[in-house]
Amino acid sequence: MRTLIAIAAALIACAHDASSPGPATIASPASPTSSFAGAPEVVSFVPGVAAALSPAPLSPAPLAPAAPPAPAASALELVETAPVETSLRHAELREAWQVWPEMISRATARIDLGEFYATEQSPSRLTPIIAALEAAVARGVRVRFIADAGFAKHETRVLEELTARGVDVRRFDVKASMGGVQHAKYFIVDGREAYLGSQNFDWRSLEHIQELGLRFRQPDAVRALEDIFETDWAAAEGKPAPKPSSAYEFPQHTRDGADVTLLASPRGFLPDEKLWDLPALVELVDSAKQSVRAQALTYSEVPELQAALTRATARGVTVQLITSDWELRPKTLRDLRALDGRIAVRILTIPQAHAGFIPFSRVAHAKYCVVDGARGWVGTSNWEPDYFFKSRNVGLLIDGGQIPAQLETFFSGNWASPYAAPFDRAREYTAPRISQ
Repeated sequence: MRTLIAIAAALIACAHDASSPGPATIASPASPTSSFAGAPEVVSFVPGVAAALSPAPLSPAPLAPAAPPAPAASALELVETAPVETSLRHAELREAWQVWPEMISRATARIDLGEFYATEQSPSRLTPIIAALEAAVARGVRVRFIADAGFAKHETRVLEELTARGVDVRRFDVKASMGGVQHAKYFIVDGREAYLGSQNFDWRSLEHIQELGLRFRQPDAVRALEDIFETDWAAAEGKPAPKPSSAYEFPQHTRDGADVTLLASPRGFLPDEKLWDLPALVELVDSAKQSVRAQALTYSEVPELQAALTRATARGVTVQLITSDWELRPKTLRDLRALDGRIAVRILTIPQAHAGFIPFSRVAHAKYCVVDGARGWVGTSNWEPDYFFKSRNVGLLIDGGQIPAQLETFFSGNWASPYAAPFDRAREYTAPRISQ
């Protein structure tokens, strides 16, 4: 226990003075995300430390109201996690804890997961998902699981249990090869459908953190994501990347009326360099004629993105940005204050659960952007440099169809919610309580 707490203290101390001895004035506890040597993002999250610091195991969260039925073979489905004990639930969206087991249970040949880390506090909404993976192995499905090697050193229990049940687990040292972390969160079922989004393989991501992701079935998008997995699966054992399956044709039209493109980072480590997400995000913002609305856990200057946002405001486009209360720390706070003053910013703070403080939790962790209500992006990258240049991340660009309108509704609900407060550039904020 003392060792774990010492690790936490050391990590937090070097993470840009991010922690605070008490709760922030408008901030509240935060969620898991990445940090690494030299990274300008956020406080490191070490799942094992969080478990040690957390209160006694909580009883499972009450199930949310019945969700709408699964779309009939819909090409795209927007999926959320609404933190329990908040009013952020969207009745028209299903939650990840409902969608993930459904996808896993339909697997007949293989399931490939690329995750940041894995942590559980049973019983929780993650418990049946782990059971579904084990059941898949039992019926002959090959299950492979990639996790970030650095974080796997501190959180081993779930990975060891999966290995014992027949899941093939590899720990990918992204820091050694790319300089960052395996920050992507996705899985692929039978090479025919996939899921990507902000949810980590973490019980808190299914109960106590606002998250957003996409279930999709476009063949080229799924195949490109599978090629990324195969690239990382080989790299995790020091082997060269296999040859990509074939050229991808993006954008790919869907029967829902949308055009989709699979995106990823970092450049230099992609099966096809045209998949790099940063230029696509810049183009997305540059295409705006009326509005740009974006949300991320944190924002720190990415010169290309910041220039695009400034160009948008200069041509009269309404630009709005939501970040979580994790933004209220010296480094990210400085960059947020430096944004063009015409960009409207709100800080979204999730209140603590009635059961008590939960370390690395109760935060807005979704990452998406919607332009003119007609184009959108959903991904795993926070809007900070190392997510695009040093870490593995994935996302989906969507033109047309119903998803951009749903993103607009999602954003508007957050913007107008009682949990969102306008950012005051002149105010001195107290850093949020994160770990203890």
